[in-house]
Amino acid sequence: MATHPAVLGRFFEDYTVGDVYQHPLGRTISEADNTWVTLLSMNLNQNHFNAHLAQQNPITNGRIIVNSGLTVSVVLGISVLDMSQNAISNLAFTDIKMSHPVYIGDTIYAESICTGLRHSQSRPYAGIVSMITRGLNQDGDEVISWKRSVMVATRESGIGQNYFPAAKSGPLELPDSASAGTTNGVSE
Repeated sequence: MATHPAVLGRFFEDYTVGDVYQHPLGRTISEADNTWVTLLSMNLNQNHFNAHLAQQNPITNGRIIVNSGLTVSVVLGISVLDMSQNAISNLAFTDIKMSHPVYIGDTIYAESICTGLRHSQSRPYAGIVSMITRGLNQDGDEVISWKRSVMVATRESGIGQNYFPAAKSGPLELPDSASAGTTNGVSE
């Protein structure tokens, strides 16, 4: 039996320029999400929380529009597992484009393409990964995009690895009764 260590994401040497990462999680935006982030960020544009006023907005056909800060955060968060789980630092976040409105009830997905790689000159334990990320709604409409660069640890650095604590009671083992009469956990 094997122990699979707690390691998430990719390290610098795992990226290839031109590879596309379709991030595995989608996120449906609720009214509570939108209201909470709008109030938390003190964004007082009533198109985000006042349905009566939003009815006058010709761009949204009278619907409440999701706070763009929430859209940025959700798409960025969705991309972390593949693009920056082992980042040491964000370096650049440019060319943000809001290309389609996001509404309450929309489900957001994200994908990224690696556009550049270089070893850090000042940090030998890391490299710079550049990417373009875009968010799509459930209908495939691109709702947002940007360019981003992050400093990502190399696997050799050990950063982001070997952090899981050793249990004082010893390793987790299969009880004797559970292993009797089974093959790979399946009853015979």
